[in-house]
Amino acid sequence: MEELTATTLQIVYRNEENGYTVATMEVGDAVHTAVGMLPGLREGERVVIAGEWTTHAVYGQQFRVSMCRSLPPDSHEGLIRYLSSGAISGVGPVTAKRIVDALGLDALDIIAREPQRLRRVEGIGAARAIQISQSLAEQRNVQQAMVFLSSLNLSLNMTTRIYRKYGAMTVELVQSDPYRLVRDIEGIGFKTADRIARMLGVDESAPTRMAAGILYLLQESAAQRGHTCLPADTLYGKAAALLGAAEEQVVEALRDMVEEGSLAVVYREGAAYVYLRAFLEAEQEVARRLSELADSRPRALFDDPAEAFKTVSVMRGICLAQGQEKAVYQALSGGLTIITGGPGTGKTTTINCILGMLELAGVRVMLAAPTGRAAKRMTQATGHEARTIHRMLEYGFSDEEELSFNRNEDNPIACGALIVDEMSMVDLTLMQHMLRAVPRGCRLVLVGDADQLPSVGPGNVLRDIIMSGIAPVTKLTEIFRQAQESLIVVNAHRVNEGRMPELACVDRDFFFERKDDSASALEAVEALVSRRIPSFHGGSPLESIQVLAPMKKGELGVYNLNARLQRLFNPPSPRRAERSLGDSVLREGDKVMQIRNNYGLEWRRELPGGGEEEGEGVFNGDVGFIERIDEEGKMLTVRFDDGRMADYEFAQTDELMLAYAVSIHKSQGSEFPVVVLPLLSGPPMLLTRNLLYTAITRAREMVVIVGRRDCVARMVDNDTVALRYSGLLNALRRDDGDGVA
Repeated sequence: MEELTATTLQIVYRNEENGYTVATMEVGDAVHTAVGMLPGLREGERVVIAGEWTTHAVYGQQFRVSMCRSLPPDSHEGLIRYLSSGAISGVGPVTAKRIVDALGLDALDIIAREPQRLRRVEGIGAARAIQISQSLAEQRNVQQAMVFLSSLNLSLNMTTRIYRKYGAMTVELVQSDPYRLVRDIEGIGFKTADRIARMLGVDESAPTRMAAGILYLLQESAAQRGHTCLPADTLYGKAAALLGAAEEQVVEALRDMVEEGSLAVVYREGAAYVYLRAFLEAEQEVARRLSELADSRPRALFDDPAEAFKTVSVMRGICLAQGQEKAVYQALSGGLTIITGGPGTGKTTTINCILGMLELAGVRVMLAAPTGRAAKRMTQATGHEARTIHRMLEYGFSDEEELSFNRNEDNPIACGALIVDEMSMVDLTLMQHMLRAVPRGCRLVLVGDADQLPSVGPGNVLRDIIMSGIAPVTKLTEIFRQAQESLIVVNAHRVNEGRMPELACVDRDFFFERKDDSASALEAVEALVSRRIPSFHGGSPLESIQVLAPMKKGELGVYNLNARLQRLFNPPSPRRAERSLGDSVLREGDKVMQIRNNYGLEWRRELPGGGEEEGEGVFNGDVGFIERIDEEGKMLTVRFDDGRMADYEFAQTDELMLAYAVSIHKSQGSEFPVVVLPLLSGPPMLLTRNLLYTAITRAREMVVIVGRRDCVARMVDNDTVALRYSGLLNALRRDDGDGVA
């Protein structure tokens, strides 16, 4: 590897996505072309570069850079060029020349150490001197970090996210423990961190490597499979394979992690389960708080509950079935009540009656749901404001400038009753924080469909609570007459009962279109979404129709469907700016979905009566449209379907994906006027009954299945429910097993 000292003359080309740069550089008296991952390189900058000479078939001789280290400029002209390159805020060509003329070749050191001397330069006052000094310090930190990170073969998006997290400590923190990237930076897995560690000389048997591999497997199993723990034998085997180590080494490393407190081992029924300690503590806390609620006896609200029930029924025009009436009385008399049931069984009517009874008794009631869409539906159905759980708990920056839930046991929510809908979507951690904020004496009513897919996050909260038997559970099963008129509701229940849905009807709200191959199925989906359904149903196709798919890959997977539908609805145009994002393109006008929680992203929303509301937090599953892509400001603006406007820096756009089609898992908690569901083939682990049931229940007005009848039949017959390792059920039953280590 050859090493050169050079001065950057011109940035000829730079890929803003990954930092790949082509630059002309002066090396002695010669000018050469250098290429490589150099995202922080600036014109006028002196650098030491290491690499090798190559010959390009078109562009001739080039120096391919594998390492780059910044040096201070060593000439009058080079220093002026560097200061005026745009890197330093408040300095243009004229000011740069004045600074160099006044301070000489030591200008950069003087600015850094004695910024007050800048005030001797014409046109620079005290405030501007501080601005220039701070900008130079930040630029040096950024440059040092970017050069270091790019030398590790990380993309520009990733290097930017790492620097945003660690700031001026980036180089020191990554060098001291590269495995911290797995814990701190979403999108970096163990294999990437391990590759970086190899480059930085970390030994394969280092304790930090062993610990990082074990933590990664537990975190990945939580994020991808919903497990809160893993059987020890399973973890030993997976860790040994990942680390290329003997199981004895893994056992020893795990024992050390238990002793230092990051992991815990629980023994249940003769088997050992390994936990991230935070998940074990969450299960124990959730079980304790739910048990306290279930054991509580809130004060009686009415001398004659039956008379109050009649009053509310007349006032609200409600007529309840026996099961619904039972649920209402349980909610009034107990501290914890669970109501479950499928579509059309009257969960919303039951909620409305409970709400009416509580308000008649003067109880302050709060309504909440896990997602913005679910909260909006709850508001429309009850006429009472419902908020997302995060908003109810006032998630945001604390006084210490850290993101946290500002409602907790020390600052509980102000209500006498809390009704939470779509409980199947609530994971263990969110349940933990919600229960912390429930005040003493509050009635908690949990409503959901236990047959839906479980939460995206870890745990199986609703099912575990129901199975534990710690509180009264009402399962609503009767489909009411109005709901029976909807084949969507009827077929959802048929599927849930293991029976084939009716597919032969042509004049209701559930249709089946047979297609035997992927090409014809794709053409049918495009025709349905763009022409046939809008002409029959009306409304905007992008706002009223949602394509759902069981899989992400394949011709009928989410990725290919999005590419096809984007070309159909929003093709390339000189009038619409666009930005590459991996293998896809985001374009102004595109329908997009947020794919991970970003609690700190700021948003704004115009209020109907004038003015503007501001807040923080955009969440996994939020859908909207790209309003603007600003190349100069490197920002992308999304308007979500509830009116919130959020600005994304380009480095944050990997939090978005096209949403012309989304996976059924991602549709949880959402409801769409029309659902188009292509079903042709796929692996049994994906084509399951509860996946089909969830997809059908996402539609409000129409379902269209495109594909093969035998595929639908296989899904109905496949009642496999993915196993989730969790100890919440044991904790709720007050059976914590044989001990904790």
